[in-house]
Amino acid sequence: MTRFWQEPPHVHGRPSRTGVLLVNLGTPAAPTAAALRPYLAQFLSDPRVVEIPRLIWMPILHGIILRTRPAKSAAKYASVWSDEGSPLQAHTRRQAQLLGQALAAAGHEVMVDWAMRYGQPSIRTQLDALRAAGCTRILVVPLYPQFAASTTASVMDDVADCLKHWRNLPELRFIRSFGDDPGYIGALAASVRRHWSTHGEAEKLVLSFHGTPRRSLDLGDPYHCECHKTARLVAQALGLPAERVVVSFQSRFGKAEWLQPYTQPTLEAMARQGVRSVDVICPGFISDCLETLEEIDMECREAFLHAGGERFGYIPCLNEDSAWIDALAQLSIRHMGHWLAQTSDPAELALQQQRARALGAQA
Repeated sequence: MTRFWQEPPHVHGRPSRTGVLLVNLGTPAAPTAAALRPYLAQFLSDPRVVEIPRLIWMPILHGIILRTRPAKSAAKYASVWSDEGSPLQAHTRRQAQLLGQALAAAGHEVMVDWAMRYGQPSIRTQLDALRAAGCTRILVVPLYPQFAASTTASVMDDVADCLKHWRNLPELRFIRSFGDDPGYIGALAASVRRHWSTHGEAEKLVLSFHGTPRRSLDLGDPYHCECHKTARLVAQALGLPAERVVVSFQSRFGKAEWLQPYTQPTLEAMARQGVRSVDVICPGFISDCLETLEEIDMECREAFLHAGGERFGYIPCLNEDSAWIDALAQLSIRHMGHWLAQTSDPAELALQQQRARALGAQA
């Protein structure tokens, strides 16, 4: 295999551009077992996701898991699939469009695109598109507010794997995490207040984050601490006392111990102990997806009500919330820094602003 991939044709006189690439976890192409199989194979083959030695893990993955799990997962995906396809993909695509509009409206000539760590469009495909468009400065934004080796670091790995095949490398920056960013915290708090204004306040606010194996915390992964910091800042922004706030972790996989307390058992125990109403928000997810729509709003809702609870409120992810898009734009601007002073071609800037106005009119 050729070590270096073919470079795009050089265009003399074309000004260099700045690009932003939003990256989310990923999604199968369809809610079917056939589509789930390659998606899960890619996902669960990532050594950042599963740290079991390969000689042990790969026979289990291909001999057992990929024979049984795809059909079960497909049924769950089918329950949240829409005319636009996967909710995660639809929200991420719209976030990229809105971020591009926000940056153009602020006078910044930036090309914004999006990718999935697993599935399509791939990081390689989208980096190649940015390179072909003349981007010599690229900001990669993993859409994981709290850093974890299994998520953010995996995105960094894939970007590095791509760039090691390029001859002409771009300037590159990453946003490592933003779980304590004031704009992100403010957008979360505002979403809770909106929910309360319509439905009233529940007895408890549960902040459910995606789980990771407990072993990762013991080995030095900062994810657990960053989740608790986010929860503390949200509670402070809402003025909630500690006894009204619960932090839990969802989406456990396998028999090993994961970060605790686990979300569904926690909700069931609360209902049995006399808590009649809860509101649940998932701050570790920027976009609604299988883990929020099916696991929380369906499975956990049913579990809480069946255990004796009376009202279960699910607070949606930030998705295309205007406060979140503004926060994402400001976060990106801060990380691009002096790059933005280099993107000053008047004709290109005017074109970007015209596109932003046209997209705004269509929205």
